[in-house]
Amino acid sequence: MTTAAERAPVDVAVGVLIDAEGRFLLTSRPEGKVYAGYWEFPGGKLEAGESVAQALQRELHEELGIDIGTPVPWKVELVDYEHARVRLHFCKVHDWRGELQMREGQRMAWQALPVQVRPVLPGTIPVLQWFAAERGFAGATHRG
Repeated sequence: MTTAAERAPVDVAVGVLIDAEGRFLLTSRPEGKVYAGYWEFPGGKLEAGESVAQALQRELHEELGIDIGTPVPWKVELVDYEHARVRLHFCKVHDWRGELQMREGQRMAWQALPVQVRPVLPGTIPVLQWFAAERGFAGATHRG
């Protein structure tokens, strides 16, 4: 049996939408998906031949019904889950058009530190720590 660390990583584009008040958007994973109900930043897998920006534009339109401006590459994090090894390409998104629509039955919440929704997906926790470092926030970034 191969472990997640022995598998080739799956590249995933992740959108960190930030509103005018500095809050960020978290969405819940829909029923039927691994980690259903956990909160994360929206996004999805890159398809063959897609750049991170192209994948993010496609995924956020499919999932949230919005069209984004140019995403700003931020950080890349490799996360080993039981079911997969993923390389998460986090991009900040400050510019989008359209009403947010939860097209996959997920929930959404605009959050600030400390995050109030739970449980938080393990791959989301480093992002909250990055926000804390950028914003000079001390203390727990989320509830257990």
